[in-house]
Amino acid sequence: MSLTGERPPYSGVTEPPKPPPLQHLQDGPPPGGYPRLDVRRNLPRNVGPSATALFLGSALVMAYGFWRMGNYNLHRRELLEERRQVRAALAPFLQAEEDERYLKAKAQWEAWEAKVMEHVPDWEKKREPIYKTRSHGPTYVFPF
Repeated sequence: MSLTGERPPYSGVTEPPKPPPLQHLQDGPPPGGYPRLDVRRNLPRNVGPSATALFLGSALVMAYGFWRMGNYNLHRRELLEERRQVRAALAPFLQAEEDERYLKAKAQWEAWEAKVMEHVPDWEKKREPIYKTRSHGPTYVFPF
């Protein structure tokens, strides 16, 4: 309240905003407007190859890459087939060597067993069954 008892229309924070001081003028275009800029002479029309040339060039590069990859796959397939044929040709020889090694190891084992068990009175040498239900040993030869 004021000294006269009248209430002001606005109090404290709720006063209306004041207009900005008129100390400066806003910038504007010069009279008659700005001069036109000639952009066409600053940028050349043809910059680099055309889109068609870029597309054809990239298509040729990709076609060449696919052709090389296909030839490499054919060559690799031939090498793998040759390796399979070599393994298939060597498989019987490798199997024969493995069988010979197994029979020597089995004979050594039986000789050691007979030597260890010679003092046991009722021990007999283990005889082979008439019908075998299992093979004589693992086979590690895989030709393919």
